[in-house]
Amino acid sequence: MSTTSALQRAVLWALGWIERYRYLKFGIVGASGTVVNLVMLHLGHEYLFNAMEASYNKPYLSLALAITLATINNFTWNRLWTWSDRVKNLEAEEGQGHLSLRLLGMEFGQYAAASGFGSSLQYVLTLLLSGSMDYRVANVIAIIAASVSNFLANDRWTFKRHQD
Repeated sequence: MSTTSALQRAVLWALGWIERYRYLKFGIVGASGTVVNLVMLHLGHEYLFNAMEASYNKPYLSLALAITLATINNFTWNRLWTWSDRVKNLEAEEGQGHLSLRLLGMEFGQYAAASGFGSSLQYVLTLLLSGSMDYRVANVIAIIAASVSNFLANDRWTFKRHQD
């Protein structure tokens, strides 16, 4: 067995572990977003939009509000923690060294666009599944289904690696 192949395997294992670690951080942030989402979905459907949503027994407005607030929560924490190394590199490339509103706006726009597919999937799945189960359980199932696409889109586009 050559030293090079053992070294290559070790490097590939380490790179895989690092990516899994980033995904774990993304999962933790996603869990906080799930809490925000579920709390807002419940408050919206049971109290805020109760009069409007009671007639069709589906959480249309509450779900839109919950997804929006969870997206803002997740963007904030993913930027500050999950991809903080890439954000710092991008800020340094921009010559700012500090928070730029232009950069923040661009990143949030990309994050929202990249998460749009997952949010749409979550919205549709929640509404479809809520016909046969509690809307909160349906929402958790839909969030899990959408999380993988959200991670990949944001890892490859919003917070992509920049060449040195």
